[in-house]
Amino acid sequence: MFSNEMYELGAHSSVIREIFEYAKKRAEDVGRENIFDFSIGNPSVPAPEIVNETIKRLVDSVPSTELHGYTSAVGDNSVRQALAEYLNRTYSTHFRKENFYMTAGAAASLTITLNALYEQGDELIVLAPYFPEYRVFAEKAGMRVKVVPSDEKTLLPDFAAIESAINEHTKAIIVNSPNNPSGVVLDEDCVKTLCALLEKKQREFNKDIFLISDEPYRELVYGDVEVPYLTKYYNNTIVCYSFSKSLSLPGERIGYILVPDEVASSGEIFKAVCGAGRALGFVCAPALFQFVVKECLGKTAELSVYETNRDLLVNTVTRLGFTCAKPDGAFYLFMKSPEKDAAAFCERAKKYELLFVPSDSFGFPGYVRIAYCVSTEMIKRALPAFEKLAKEYF
Repeated sequence: MFSNEMYELGAHSSVIREIFEYAKKRAEDVGRENIFDFSIGNPSVPAPEIVNETIKRLVDSVPSTELHGYTSAVGDNSVRQALAEYLNRTYSTHFRKENFYMTAGAAASLTITLNALYEQGDELIVLAPYFPEYRVFAEKAGMRVKVVPSDEKTLLPDFAAIESAINEHTKAIIVNSPNNPSGVVLDEDCVKTLCALLEKKQREFNKDIFLISDEPYRELVYGDVEVPYLTKYYNNTIVCYSFSKSLSLPGERIGYILVPDEVASSGEIFKAVCGAGRALGFVCAPALFQFVVKECLGKTAELSVYETNRDLLVNTVTRLGFTCAKPDGAFYLFMKSPEKDAAAFCERAKKYELLFVPSDSFGFPGYVRIAYCVSTEMIKRALPAFEKLAKEYF
């Protein structure tokens, strides 16, 4: 009568979404101001004013049939050309508009890419902790997922473990830097080590191994931290990008896939991307927001708020006795659970209306993710609750 596989996905939503929905219901009972919801990565800072200004100008000046009509299936040519020129200026690359496929956000980018690459028997390596939907996207595409835990002290890749995991069935590895859920950023040395390993394994197995760079948090870094542009370090890199976090536009679903010319069989892979987009129904990304992001390239929301929130939280939780890695990017704090069962710890935190996400679904048990993309004022109100929770353990 229906797909049991799809029923299970629909009947059992992600843990993140379950807690997010719990928070909304709980707010109805006790008031939103009394709930400290750190569950979901929904930006709390508004989009930069240029976004609204651009929307108004486009609505007032562009014929409705053009503004809201179909673009080419791969995206508007002028938008893709602007993307190529912006990235070439910023990263000293040499992309062409033909390298870009516009998408409805990073989820579409990843889903299309995995379906485009998949051949029977392929495996995908993901580095834990990882965004839980990677598994959903990959397994639906047909890939077997191999999880490789990162180093527990640094949350950086364990290269020996990665080398052991790569075999003749490995099609790709996903990296997410800055990382969700840890906030860890791969520096240049780390990137070079990873890319050298992949080059070695390509020679060993005489096959192409793709590096998929999932980049919704690229611009969200603190201080002088830099995020290396991976296409410059490894030819077989495919970029999946979203404007959701940098421009505070998560609900508008706009992003792209970048298949550089240096990728092996790049022309054929780009056609496979087009075919996967067609088969999955992901053609013609939202037209209005294609034109909006074209005018906003290089702009970001006021991201300094997240650094303020990070420092406030890190200083507080470590003072109270909790352990965490200080994030260099994104807007998540990955805190070690003071008891082995992170889900039980999250349930106990609910006594104080603190809502965290247990890390089991991130492939790295024993931690909780705290999304601090909330107002600084809310974090300040939550600090007494953190103190009460800490007294139960320390």
